[in-house]
This record gives sequence, structure tokens and C-alpha cells, in this order.
Amino acid sequence: MFRRRLRLSTAAGASLLIAASAGALAPTQAAATAAEDNPMVDVTIESFSPSTPAPGQPVTITGRVTNTSQTTFESSQATACIERDRLSTAAQVAAIPTEADVPVKDRNDCSGLTNPEASTFQEFEAPLAPKDSVPFRLVVPWSEWKISGEPGVYSVGVRFRGNVSKTDRTTAGLSRILMPVIPKTPLPGRVNAAVVLPLTHRPTLLSDHLFANDSLAEAMAPAGQLGRLLALGQKRLVTWLVDPAMIDEARTIAESDSYKIAAGPGQTKAGTGRAVVKAWLEAFDKSRNVNPTVLLPYGDPDIASLAAAGDAAGKIISSARSASERYNLRMPLSEQGNPSGLWLGDGQVDSKTLAAGSFGFAAQRDDDVNILPSSAWADNERPKLQPSPVYKVMTPEAPAPKYVKAVIADSDLLAGGPDPASAKQPVQLQQRFAAETSLLAGTAGTSTVVVVPPRGWDSDGLSTAAVLQTMSTSPWITPVGINQVTSLAAGQTKAPAAPANTSGLSGGQLDKIRDLSSTTTTYESLLSDPAAQTPLSMTQGLLRSASLEWSATPNEAQRFVNYQRNAVAAQLKKVHLVTNKSKGQHDGIKVNLSGSKGSFPLTVENGLDVTIRVGLEVTSTGNRNDLKIAQLHTLLLPAGQKGTFQVKASAEQNGVINANAQLVTAGKQPVGDSQPLVIQAAQYGSVGWILVGAAVALLFGTSIVRIYRRVRSERRNPEPKPAADALHPEPLPLEDLGQDDPAAGPNGLAHPESPAPLVPGQSDLESLKEGVGTKDG
Repeated sequence: MFRRRLRLSTAAGASLLIAASAGALAPTQAAATAAEDNPMVDVTIESFSPSTPAPGQPVTITGRVTNTSQTTFESSQATACIERDRLSTAAQVAAIPTEADVPVKDRNDCSGLTNPEASTFQEFEAPLAPKDSVPFRLVVPWSEWKISGEPGVYSVGVRFRGNVSKTDRTTAGLSRILMPVIPKTPLPGRVNAAVVLPLTHRPTLLSDHLFANDSLAEAMAPAGQLGRLLALGQKRLVTWLVDPAMIDEARTIAESDSYKIAAGPGQTKAGTGRAVVKAWLEAFDKSRNVNPTVLLPYGDPDIASLAAAGDAAGKIISSARSASERYNLRMPLSEQGNPSGLWLGDGQVDSKTLAAGSFGFAAQRDDDVNILPSSAWADNERPKLQPSPVYKVMTPEAPAPKYVKAVIADSDLLAGGPDPASAKQPVQLQQRFAAETSLLAGTAGTSTVVVVPPRGWDSDGLSTAAVLQTMSTSPWITPVGINQVTSLAAGQTKAPAAPANTSGLSGGQLDKIRDLSSTTTTYESLLSDPAAQTPLSMTQGLLRSASLEWSATPNEAQRFVNYQRNAVAAQLKKVHLVTNKSKGQHDGIKVNLSGSKGSFPLTVENGLDVTIRVGLEVTSTGNRNDLKIAQLHTLLLPAGQKGTFQVKASAEQNGVINANAQLVTAGKQPVGDSQPLVIQAAQYGSVGWILVGAAVALLFGTSIVRIYRRVRSERRNPEPKPAADALHPEPLPLEDLGQDDPAAGPNGLAHPESPAPLVPGQSDLESLKEGVGTKDG
């Protein structure tokens, strides 16, 4: 028994020892597990000065290192580095390898400058723990670059190195940037640069003075995106690319005593941005004295998606272009107004889109400006942009002359640094712009470039400010307006191939836009004079619903288009058939049809404040196929009036016929929902008609027989001549005048044919007395 307990105790002790050993090893194993094979930090270059150093000038690079790994770095440092191959062409700059798939510790394309006597590296005394961030500032003497003084472009950067253990030192971060080197003497060439800045905003105007939100006023504030862009353009020559729908919304806010913001179902609140918007508009109008302006299609619609959708959606493009061609920006205004044009992105340029957006609209002008990015073409098909960026882009789908004149913006100018992760940082864009333009100016002559940022490129305005600052400090660059570019000679090129994926409005958004377009077209077709009677807000609401700005906020887009659709549908509901149904009753309109043919009235009411043309169609719902309706004429109804259709119908059988009554436009488009119609047909069959005919024949035959018998009886038994009336005797013949005794003959004797007395033995006087006052008298 004792031995058994001892064995149990020994086993228990061994188990405890194993558990303790495991517990002791756990931290070591955890530490081993936590160790990273390739720990990374983020190196960000925040400034590079001077932007274009000349030989002999030192370069100052500042930035920040952030530990994004789970590893703590000891004895770390930031070191300047350089790739000493001089780049002398834009193609060589574009071909700098990114090496995105190569671990940083294995990359050797940027050699570190580690002269301890120069400030080409910076030691960090404290350990750099996970999520820690430290700044760096490196001043690199010209001699440390160890390059020639020839003009060109070099790839330089900052490396981060640190110890992950006492003996393991590794490179955990690298950020590169372009360094254009210019000679001390002026460059031989010049570069004319037209910078085009877009002033757009997603639509917010729902109707009249009601807005979905106050985001437009917020964007136009000095710290907002539109406010910052306008401020930049007030100091330098730029070209404005403006959505006139945004200007209309801004004017609505600035010119109204109060505008409302939707604050929930059926609720609104007062807007607060009137003063800000008014100041922005005044500054914008003032800037147009210097800066040329190009108008985007009204509402800035998604041209590519609408063109691909076709049908009703495609008509929005021509409507938007026409609205912009006729748009008045007010003072200052040139005699011809402002040109309009397209602004297409990488995934939006193809022959079909260009044709749809450039033809088939009113008031088309020769100086319209269509802006395309060079990145829309494949590298081996990209047209050369020197000596002119103006091209005739061939469009076989378009009418004559089968091409679209366009300005091709050089996408490489704003491509940024060689590392994709940091390419869009402002300082990277600044250096790429300086590098590209300095290479152009390295050859004699004048080059012309167009600088247009891609959509969504600069939400905070910092990148635009960096590029414009580079223009100001680069003596070889001359700012010009887009109008100075379009006058250059035009080359000829093919349109780029259709993009595989077109970014823009989603399929669900396009479906809703189609529905809104169809509903709006129905309303316009109902009007007697659509051009004069269609509300401007309705037309503009359709164009705003197709804005490309909605692609970033699809939920807001759905709410906006739903609001517009409901507003149009509410107007169409004001034109309806007058029914006798009580509230909540679902039976249809009941009418009676007696006989094989007949008519019944249906009344339509025009609740709109305009004159309309409306028609009516009555069709059987399928239970009967013998209902025939005569063609109905269209009614012209003044505002607020009612009119009646006299529906002529016929049915071959009696009974109930279920039908639908549908109001239609003059073009046969249905107006609202159809109304159920219940027709009670009281039609006689052939047997019924035989019975009716027999009854009529019997009636007339009996009458004829009775009349014939009466006439024959009167002829056989004539009635006796009635006695003379003594009180009213018949007049005497002329030959008897002058005779005393009417009964006497010529000799005074009785007339041989005189009748005998009425009663034998009575005289005439006695007979007369007896007759007066009797039943027969």
C-alpha cells in the first residue's frame, strides 16, 4: 500500500516537473514564434529641398519612420541612399523598377551613404518599439552623392536599418524619390504648362430650395476642397474645369433668403452656408478675368457608363452637353460664352464613348475642349505628346468627320515617385513633375504639356499645391491657359481599346437612372408643349442623378435618384381617371353596355397646372376576346380641367367583361397605373332576335286583320243617315232660295221626292219638340 502511494506521488511529481518545464519554455517559444522573418517599418519622405538641385548644392531630406511591425529595433538609423545611373529620358524614368515583390532587406538598388563625417545618416538612440514613430532630417552634401554635374534625374532615397538582436542587423524600410539635377546655367528649352483644375461636387439639390445636406457649403469654405483649389487658382494661371450644375446649386444657396436641409422623413432644417457660398462665387467670378473656364456636361454625367448602357440612359449625354453649351456663367462673360467639353479617365476612353459624348447635341462649338489622359492608351500605342498634345482621335462610330478633337494630358507628369506605396504623396508628385518637365526643357525649343489630375486625386489640395509650387520655382516652366493649347496643330491617332472594366456608376444605379429617365420622358410626352412646359428642375434632376461624382457615394446616389423618381411620379398621378369607387374599394369602374353596340363615358381629370394631351386605351384582361373598342381620339385638357371619352364598344355575347382602362400620352406611353373596368354586356342572341321579330310580326298582323274586318263590315251594313238638326239646319240650295215652302215644287205642289214625316200622324213641330232634351238628341 505504501509503495503504491509512493509510486503515485512520484508520478505526480514528474507530472508537475514536466508542467513546470513546459511553463518555463513557453515564453521562449512564444518569443520565437513572435519573431518576424521580415519585419517592416514605414519610411515617409515629407520634404525634399531644393526640388531641383544644381551641382554643388546640398540636399535636405526630412521625414518620419513608423514601426509597423511587431519587432523592436535596437541601435537603428536612417541613411540617405542613391542609385547612380543617370536618367536622361522620360521613358527611363518610367522604367525604374519597383521591386515590390522583393523583401526590403534584399534590395540593393539604393546604396547607402554612410560617411560618419557627414550628416548622411541619423542614429536613433532609443529602441523603436512597435507603433513608435520618430522623425529624421538628413543633409546630404553634394560631394556625397558621387555623381557628375550633368543634368538628368536620379533615384535617391532613405533606408532604415536596425538590430532585431545583438548580432542581427537588417534593412527594414526604404523610400525612394526622384532628384532632378539641373545645370547652373539656364536649361536650353522652355515648357508651356496648362494646369487644369476641376471644380466639381456631388449633387445635393433635391428640389427648389431643399438640399440633401450642406456638404457643398462645407466644401466651399476656406478649409474645404473647393475653397482650397479656388485659393490656389487665384494666385496662378490655371484653367477651371467646372460643372455648371454645381454653380446652379451654389447660386440657389447664395441668392435665397433661406434654404433648407433634409433632416429626416418629412423634416427639414435651415442651411447655414449662405455667406460662405456667396463669397466663393464672388471669388470664382473674379478669377475668371484671368483664368479660362471649360464647362463639363451639366451634372458631370458618367459618359462611359451611359454610352455603354444605350437606350434611354444614353440620351442623358446629349441633354447634358446641350445644357452646358447654352449655359450662362454670367459676368464676366465673353461674347461667345464658355466652351464645354469632356473629362474622361483611364477606364472611360474608347471610340464609342468619345462619339457619344462629342456629337448629337445643340449649339456644338469648334472650340470645345475634350480632355483625355495619355494613360488610357497602352504604353506601346500611346501617342507622342510633343511637339503638340492636340490630336484628332478617330471614332468610326461618329458622324462625319469621324474624329474627335481632343487634348491629351500627360499622365506621367503626375505619376509620382518610383515606389507605388508612396507615389501619391505630395512631395513625390512634386519631384516627378519637376523631373519630367526638366527633361523636356533639356532640349532646345518649346514643349507644351497639359496637366490634369485624375478624379479623386487630391481630396485635401496638398498635392495640387505641391505641383503649383514646383511650377513657381522652376524657371523653365511658363503657365498657360488651355485656350493657348487648343490652337496648336493637331495630329491624328486611333482611339484606345475599350477598357476591360469601366469604373463609374454601378449597374443598380444605372437601372434606377433608366427608370427615372423613362418616367421623365412620359411626363414630357404628356404636355402639349414639352419644351416650354417641362419644369427645369425636373430636367436638371435627371442629369444630376447620372453624375460620375456619385460613384464614391452609392448610397447617397440611390436616395437622390429615388427622390427625383418619386417627384415625377407624383406629377403623373395628378392625371387620372375619375372613378366612383369609395375609399378602400378595390372593384373596378362599372359600366353597362346594352345591345350589340353601345357607348359609355370615362372621365379624365388634369390636376396639373399645364395643358396636356392625353389618350385612352381600353383592353380586355383575357377572360373575353369578343370585346371591340373603336379608336379613341386624344383629348386636349387645359390645366385643372376634366374631359370625357365616349368609349364605343361592342360585344358578341352577354355577361361581365373584365377590362383595363389605361391613360396614355399622344405617343402611346402609359400614364400611371391602369384602372380595372367591369363592363356588363346585355347582348341578345340570335334566338332572342327571332322571338322579338315574331312578336312584332304577330302584333302588326293582328291589327291589320281587325282593321280589314271592320272596313268590310261597314261596307256591308252602312249606317242610316242621321236626322236633320232643327236648330242647325243645313243651308238651302241656291235654286230653292225665294220659295215659301221648301217642300213645294215649282207650281206650289209637294215635291215628289220629299220624305214622309218622322212619325206618322205627327207634324214636324211636334217631332222637334219631342226630340229636344232626349238621350239621343
